[in-house]
Amino acid sequence: QVQLVESGGGLVQAGGSLSLSCAASGRIFSIRDVAWYRQAPGKQREWVATIYSDASTEYFDSVKGRFTISRDDARNTVYLQMNSLKPEDTAVYYCNAQIDSLGTYYSDFWGQGTQVTVAS
Repeated sequence: QVQLVESGGGLVQAGGSLSLSCAASGRIFSIRDVAWYRQAPGKQREWVATIYSDASTEYFDSVKGRFTISRDDARNTVYLQMNSLKPEDTAVYYCNAQIDSLGTYYSDFWGQGTQVTVAS
């Protein structure tokens, strides 16, 4: 059984920084691609960043240069370092991961989300 748990959210002033973690637990053989998404109040969920198994990354334009996604496969954890935060970054942040539990096939998993609030 696999679980993803996001942590690190909180309240921060505009221009500040926050680091989010997405930790996978349970039976894990391999983690392929991991992405961060966010959902602001009254809006649909949007993609933020992706880190692939080879550690290459992609970012949504509005967070380029401010956010950094990274992974520590030894700890089954992915991070999202967020700098120069803006009020429009306020949202619940979710991680999404492709995880192979048994060494046979990958399945898609979502965490429960962590709230990030950036004060204006």
